[in-house]
Amino acid sequence: MKICITSVGKDLDSPVDPRFGRCANFIIVETETMEFKVIPNMNASQMGGAGIQAAKDVIRSGVDAVISGAIGPNAIDVFKSSGIEFYSAIRGSVMDNINAFKDGRLQVMYGPTFSGHFGQEGFGGGGGRGGRW
Repeated sequence: MKICITSVGKDLDSPVDPRFGRCANFIIVETETMEFKVIPNMNASQMGGAGIQAAKDVIRSGVDAVISGAIGPNAIDVFKSSGIEFYSAIRGSVMDNINAFKDGRLQVMYGPTFSGHFGQEGFGGGGGRGGRW
């Protein structure tokens, strides 16, 4: 299965970035072989629509599931319409989340985790680390 995990860094030991649309990187992992590639999030600094554009980029990479800490209403709708499940990340590394996913310990999210503008300067707790993070 091919999954996407939002990441602060560029390897499997990097911490998960709790923001979907404004994360630093997407790490795409083939869970059978553990081969991975890093896709820098070119949408992180957009004034608006970062989540929607990021979701479209992730979908184009051919993933079956996405793991992150927070997602807005528009981005999750893009995933739902594409049949891609979104899982709530646990605090820890990308590898911690891959293992939790394989073990069935991550929760599927059926709706947004916030109303919008999370992680954008001046909105949603100043950098997207509010709530569980």
